[in-house]
Amino acid sequence: MNLSLNLSDVLFLDIETVPEIENWNQLSKETQQLFSKKTQYQRKDDISAEDFYNRAGIWAEFGKIICISVGYFVTIKDKKQLRITSFFGDDERKILTDFKILLDKHFVKKSNVLCAHNGKEFDFPFIARRMIIHQIDLPKKLNLIGKKPWEVPHIDTLELWKFGDYKHYTSLKLLTSILGIPSPKDDIDGSEVAMVYYEEKNLERIVNYCEKDTIAVAQILLRFNNQELLEEKDIVRV
Repeated sequence: MNLSLNLSDVLFLDIETVPEIENWNQLSKETQQLFSKKTQYQRKDDISAEDFYNRAGIWAEFGKIICISVGYFVTIKDKKQLRITSFFGDDERKILTDFKILLDKHFVKKSNVLCAHNGKEFDFPFIARRMIIHQIDLPKKLNLIGKKPWEVPHIDTLELWKFGDYKHYTSLKLLTSILGIPSPKDDIDGSEVAMVYYEEKNLERIVNYCEKDTIAVAQILLRFNNQELLEEKDIVRV
């Protein structure tokens, strides 16, 4: 497929999220009730809201962001290089503020776009909702009010792979596998992030996982354009 865009205009990203509060018993009764109501359609009849709470990180109302990894292309001596950086830690407001500064300083051109796998359903709205919760003004690339669909500055590799088939879902792991891209899921997967964060307290492991996902998204876009994949030497963490 020909996406007709300059790869240097694209900011690739991935986020990792966990329940905002570690344990169900730490929630107020009201929050427990709200979570129960919010998840009643996702839970099976024999699964209680408490047992389902380990998945709370997928909802912006009950989760928080602990890492945003971003990547962008630069050209060095006619060779593409992907530069990767991450915003992470226990202070979600700082993570979001630092990410906003990056967007406001370096990705404000009309041609700039954000790219993620399933980003339109998860990453982009999750970031925007958490910014509103923290009373952070939305950067232009996340403020979609009044924009027509073709004006939204977002690329979603899952949506591109659907080719208009709205019933079709393909995970990042499956897509990288069939496209011959090194798997980003060689250590942990999304279902284990909360455990690694709260029990292992190993944020470095989560950041590494998030960065691998970001690299994978960039590689997918290269393959969609029939371009050569990056080698390890072409990836620089800054």
